[in-house]
Amino acid sequence: MSRIAGWALLIFLPISCQKSSNSIENLLIKGSDTEVNVALALAEAFMEKEPNVSIAVTGGGSGTGVAALLSGKTNIANSSRPMKPDELKMAEGRGVRPLPIVFGIDALAIIVNEQNPLDSLTMDELARVFKGEIRDWAEIGGGPNMNVSLYGRQSNSGTFIYFRDEVLNAEYSSSLKQMNGTAQIVEAISNDPAGVGYVGVGYLLEKSGDLPQGVKLLKVSRAKGQTAYSPMEPSHITSDQYPIVRPLYQYVNGKPNGRLLEFLLFTIGAEGQAIVSKNGYYPISKAQHAANLELLNAKIAISK
Repeated sequence: MSRIAGWALLIFLPISCQKSSNSIENLLIKGSDTEVNVALALAEAFMEKEPNVSIAVTGGGSGTGVAALLSGKTNIANSSRPMKPDELKMAEGRGVRPLPIVFGIDALAIIVNEQNPLDSLTMDELARVFKGEIRDWAEIGGGPNMNVSLYGRQSNSGTFIYFRDEVLNAEYSSSLKQMNGTAQIVEAISNDPAGVGYVGVGYLLEKSGDLPQGVKLLKVSRAKGQTAYSPMEPSHITSDQYPIVRPLYQYVNGKPNGRLLEFLLFTIGAEGQAIVSKNGYYPISKAQHAANLELLNAKIAISK
């Protein structure tokens, strides 16, 4: 979290100093905590290329970003999930036309304490664990004889909603401990031999590329008897072998123009996608890139 705060400081200082200048165009990005670090990196790189643009980036969760877009308080709502039906209905009532621009692909990693002898879980086992149907690790072959201790995100998090809707397809166990962010989940599990949680791969690794001390990553298979795959291997993501993968969205209100359009095109262009990859996420496909350009009505991506 200290790294996020440091980045935020770097982003915000120029804004407060340059707000009065008519030559500076201010853009606001708000939302997903999963996306905040990569959004900060993209904003900084774009501002280096375009000194007349000042971009403020804050987190708060996907729901917070979407709410800000619907109330006209942000230019871009970062969301690690699609907008919900009630949000789309509210947007329609307010005359807001949300455009979903996919700028990266995220894989959710399943982590346990390093003392846990398990190496993998099936999707069914994972769902049953977080629904509370499996309460003791010993119910899974090779698991230790201790009660499962669940850790997840808070309910305003897009990651919380995605995991609930796409993995559990049901409500979480009432014993789930809801944490403010990835750092809290990792720290809690590193100190809890029975702990298990889900975190975005882009937030999991240390700067050295290693896992945080005290935790281990589990491979995941689609079904019993099938091969379990790791989200740390890019080929397992691009080949659709690892099963817990999701798009990362930037929502804007209607067709953008000017610097906002240039920034969005930068994020999905070659330079922006390199930044996405450097931050632990995966680049979008050619099909996703084409779909983005169609939404933006832009035939040629700007890459300065």
